[in-house]
Amino acid sequence: MRILLVYPRFPATYWSFHYALPISGHKAALPPLGLVTVAAHLPADWEVRLVDMNVRALEDADIRWADAVLTGGMLVQAPSMREVIARARALGVRVVVGGPAPTSVPHEFEDADVVFGGEVEGRGDALIAAIQGQGPVRIPIDKQALPDVQISPVPRFDLYQRGAYASVSVQYSRGCPFHCEFCDVIELFGRVPRVKTPAQLLAEIQALHDVGWRGSLFIVDDNFIGNLKQVRLLVPELLAWQQQRGFPFDFYTEASVNLAADASLTAAMVGEAPTSHTASRPPIHCAKIACTRSIASGP
Repeated sequence: MRILLVYPRFPATYWSFHYALPISGHKAALPPLGLVTVAAHLPADWEVRLVDMNVRALEDADIRWADAVLTGGMLVQAPSMREVIARARALGVRVVVGGPAPTSVPHEFEDADVVFGGEVEGRGDALIAAIQGQGPVRIPIDKQALPDVQISPVPRFDLYQRGAYASVSVQYSRGCPFHCEFCDVIELFGRVPRVKTPAQLLAEIQALHDVGWRGSLFIVDDNFIGNLKQVRLLVPELLAWQQQRGFPFDFYTEASVNLAADASLTAAMVGEAPTSHTASRPPIHCAKIACTRSIASGP
């Protein structure tokens, strides 16, 4: 089959960086990691193309080429997502929608042929069957059976348009142990953070390196330190990988502010000599998000 992945437009918001991007010479802040992750679960003999509407316009010819259009994103992208759905339906092309917005409010995307809720790992066969099927298909999220992210393959980074993005991204974990009133992460991904293995994440970073990416790399976890035991094992391996290759990436991420209570991990994340883990002060039970500028990013 021929599959067209379409990433909807972001409106002008704080996180879209609309007015800063022209200064940097880039067209978009970040690429669609979710869509290229889904692409890695599709059959290897299917032809896949990607159109990021934040990078270039979606043409009718793009849609006509495809046997099916897959689109999805966040609630802020919903108007653009509905536009993609309407255009695909008008041209007689089957359209599948998924991601955070359709998972949270599937009833708002009823015009799509397929509404896929939740994560794709372990459910690829259901997605493929829905793409190939006829008529409407609704696959809701199963909050009682969140998938093992360690079965997730390396995303299809080769689909990205080189040079279009200010930064690229990988994902290490899903879920967060906190229960903040302003955040829906646990509604989508649960309160028990599920992590990839260090080897798995390094394979993804190596894949980005192999296709020529250098510079800024965002570890997009909603809370990078949600699973402290596992992240302490990961960070030294990230540092070793960076050192062996001359620090090709400048990592940044999001972490809850209780990171400040862990002097050893904080030191490791900026590439300083490790110290024994001691809790110099009581844990801070607050999950307001703070950006950590670098994780072993080099000088």
